[in-house]
Amino acid sequence: MIRILAIGLLTNLVIACQSTPSPSPTSVSDTSPVTLKIVGIAQDAGYPQADCHKTCCQQATRQRVSCVGIIDRQNEAFWMLDASPDFTSQLADLQQTAGAEAQFAGVLLTHAHIGHYTGLMYLGREAMGARQVPVWAMPRMENFLKTNGPWSQLITLKNIEISQLANNQNQPLSSVVRITPWEVPHRDEFSETVGFFIQGPNKTALYLPDIDKWNRWERDIVDLIDRLDYLIIDGTFFANGEIPNRDMSEIPHPFVEESMALFHQLKPEQKKRIHFIHFNHTNPLIQRDSKEYQQVLQNGYQVAYDGLELTL
Repeated sequence: MIRILAIGLLTNLVIACQSTPSPSPTSVSDTSPVTLKIVGIAQDAGYPQADCHKTCCQQATRQRVSCVGIIDRQNEAFWMLDASPDFTSQLADLQQTAGAEAQFAGVLLTHAHIGHYTGLMYLGREAMGARQVPVWAMPRMENFLKTNGPWSQLITLKNIEISQLANNQNQPLSSVVRITPWEVPHRDEFSETVGFFIQGPNKTALYLPDIDKWNRWERDIVDLIDRLDYLIIDGTFFANGEIPNRDMSEIPHPFVEESMALFHQLKPEQKKRIHFIHFNHTNPLIQRDSKEYQQVLQNGYQVAYDGLELTL
């Protein structure tokens, strides 16, 4: 059953605060009550990135940090996958899309890197003063929130209420939405890292913004293609050498070039299910007029954008 949340100030949030207009969203079919809405595509540090004076960030069109909303119109509720530093405008965006009567039903966290949980601060006493917002987290993530301020204060003051997730354990969010966390290899200094397998009434999706190289995962991403209608996956870096004077093996995301090579033998209808997201400021895919952006599209894949809606 969906918890009805009384969250003061939510109705006062306005989309006008969002500084970057999004492309027109994909039209949404009326045949499904559940949609995913992408409300951010940048890597944790955002775009443009702080103290970046390089060409990639000069005259940049601002992009919000990666976040996806699940909107359930049948049950008049919506959830956020991750709480980014752009939480304020993303929450307002999803509320507007879901409708005034829809309840903000909680947050599901992938891991404890800054772009994925720090937006929880807006639920606290200095901001929304929320009451018992459900926050789903894996065991180490839960422990991190409980034992470190200011996050522990959110729990003490009952701004949030932690619900523990377990790897590979199906979790119903409503009568028509279920999620399952899939643990993945990543830099896990403070918590484990998961992607979310999402089941709607008609279709399935995988939201996986952060992972180390594909061959380090116990699952075969290629074998998952036929189980999924949408794969919204790590596109942090386009190619090796993207960050000069840095050993990129220290940040072993799968390069988009590597992923496209891995998926090369897929059929066109399989390739078009794949949406790259979570772009570092150096990644040319964050600029829609780049040749690399066009290359990805020409190869049959999708590039996620802020405002994209996908039916489940």
